Amino acid sequence: MIQASNQVFIEVGKYKENLVAVKMVHKETLTPSRSDLIELKQMCEMKQENLSLFIGACIDPPHICVLYQYCPKGSLQDILENDDIKLDWVFKYSLISDIVNGMTYLHSSPLKSHGRLKSTNCVVDSRWLLKITDYGLNNMLQGQTSAHLQGEYEQHRRMLWTAPEILRQSQPPPNGTQTGDVYSFGIILHEVCFRLGVFGSVKNTPKEIIENIRNATVPPFRPPLHEVCTNVDQYLIVLMDLCWNELPQRRPDFQAVKRILKNHNKGHKGNIMDNMLKMMEKYANNLEDLVEQRTQELVQEKKKTDKLLYRLLPPLVAEKLKKGQTVDPELFPKVTIYFSDIVGFTTISAQCTPMQVVDLLNQLYTLFDDIIALHDVYKVETIGDAYMVVSGVPVRNGDHHTRAIADMALDILSALMFFTVPHMPQQKLKIRIGAHTGACCAGVVGLTMPRYCLFGDTVNTASRMESNGEGQRIHISEETCKGLQQTGKYKISPRGEINIKGKGMMQTYWLEGKEGFNKKLPDPTNN
Repeated sequence: MIQASNQVFIEVGKYKENLVAVKMVHKETLTPSRSDLIELKQMCEMKQENLSLFIGACIDPPHICVLYQYCPKGSLQDILENDDIKLDWVFKYSLISDIVNGMTYLHSSPLKSHGRLKSTNCVVDSRWLLKITDYGLNNMLQGQTSAHLQGEYEQHRRMLWTAPEILRQSQPPPNGTQTGDVYSFGIILHEVCFRLGVFGSVKNTPKEIIENIRNATVPPFRPPLHEVCTNVDQYLIVLMDLCWNELPQRRPDFQAVKRILKNHNKGHKGNIMDNMLKMMEKYANNLEDLVEQRTQELVQEKKKTDKLLYRLLPPLVAEKLKKGQTVDPELFPKVTIYFSDIVGFTTISAQCTPMQVVDLLNQLYTLFDDIIALHDVYKVETIGDAYMVVSGVPVRNGDHHTRAIADMALDILSALMFFTVPHMPQQKLKIRIGAHTGACCAGVVGLTMPRYCLFGDTVNTASRMESNGEGQRIHISEETCKGLQQTGKYKISPRGEINIKGKGMMQTYWLEGKEGFNKKLPDPTNN
């Protein structure tokens, strides 16, 4: 709404709740003309994201109020002079791009030019979007005396952004010129790039600077382009020099400036929010790839962990424990249990250091572990030089358990013939092997370090078969012998009855080979 009277007020209702920036100037009289009213109408139609929105104007001589949209971050000059605010080149380019976009729109609008462009008239909102303010109303504000500017120093200081050709005119145009705005932009560009204030490190007073510019010295008096402690791109240096060229016609327009910036910043959006969104999108994509990569790594590590766990516990038992389920003891009617130990291990150990004993057992049991992996058996545990294996537990395998243990025992006996003690190459190891078939109970014992253990008389009898056996021979019970004889492929010889502790007299046998087993076996007569 525009009222042509002694008081003019333009109200934009939907912005009433917003804070506004108020510019108050002092003027003794003001009679609004038709051109003033047209200018006010044009101001209401100026809408671009890099222009501070014109809210309204109230004229009541001697004080005139011009209201623009409020930007809480303050002016560009305030930000550049605040050392606590760190600006990388993404931010700097965003601020420069915002000025160019705003001025490009302004120069193509009915206002044609700004006339008062300076870093104090560039404000930043809460989204770090730069907006140009204090534009327009040039006819209305002509001859103004700003209330907050007092003294010669301030009067000259606010002229530091003014183009030389305008400074030399006795009656400069009230709305400035487009080439003059480009000059002002060059000064602002220097401020943004170097952050050393207007005219950088020049020690002259504002009045002396203005006089030097007016006098058209050779070379023209301009801010220094080689300030210390900076990493300004060379194209920005060239752009500054073009913008404040002494000859106005040689200065680029803002469309040309926009193209220069775009060509040197390909792939980057000018607005900081667009850059942030792009970086967040890129980060999100990278995060997805990283999550997928970490997931694959986690799957691989889980497989390694499961593989190790399945070596400590049977897979079926381990899965139940992982799910928090209890593992109830289970009775197995028919299994075959294997025991073995090293003949004369105490004597051998006495000739070795503890580390050598550990190394010996590690290499020996690694050999055994490789062999049992080829058979349908489960390694229960090792205690010192004792090695315990079972078949038929925890997975039932019908009548195959006796054959699985027999085949494994023959392979172990054959492989041991070629085993050499690392620190005692002349020493040949001999082992006693015993096996028995019968019923047993199996279950998990303990919580801190759970172990899968076997219980029952079958375990004790198998241990007695081993302890009552001979080196380099496989000692089996009558029950195991019967299971092997059903196939007719195993070479078995009777040992006769022997007295087994806790069991009395028992008929036992020697397992000496198998039909089709071509691996070398030790000669029992050399024991």
